[in-house]
Amino acid sequence: MSDTGGGRAGGRGAPAERLAADVTEVVREEVRAVRAQLADAARPAGVGFLLLAAAGGCVVLGIGAASTTTLRMLEALLPRRLAAAGLTAGYLAAAAFLGSLGLQRLRAAGGSSARLADQVGNAVSSTAGRVMPAGTAAVREGWER
Repeated sequence: MSDTGGGRAGGRGAPAERLAADVTEVVREEVRAVRAQLADAARPAGVGFLLLAAAGGCVVLGIGAASTTTLRMLEALLPRRLAAAGLTAGYLAAAAFLGSLGLQRLRAAGGSSARLADQVGNAVSSTAGRVMPAGTAAVREGWER
């Protein structure tokens, strides 16, 4: 910013205008410095998040491979459909147990966590109420083949 122009040079407003311009410039420099610091701090964090996401993808693939291996082992002992149904039932039982445990913890936390737990519980109950009849019909149809 410049001191020349339409301002009253040498009057009472000139020192105040210079002070305001100086303060503005200092604030701008500080904002630039903070932006640079945040950008420098975010670069390693971004790589860290990317590596965590890649690790999560590897975990999903590993779980899928373990599930396939378990299914193949069950198929060696049981008929194919029964092995698949048993593994599916095991997964659903584990999901129900872990989900109910998680909802209990959320309810115990109170406040908005408890409200979230109630909403999730209601949504799961509603969905299960619609899915179970369809699943039962599909199982019956599969056994009749």
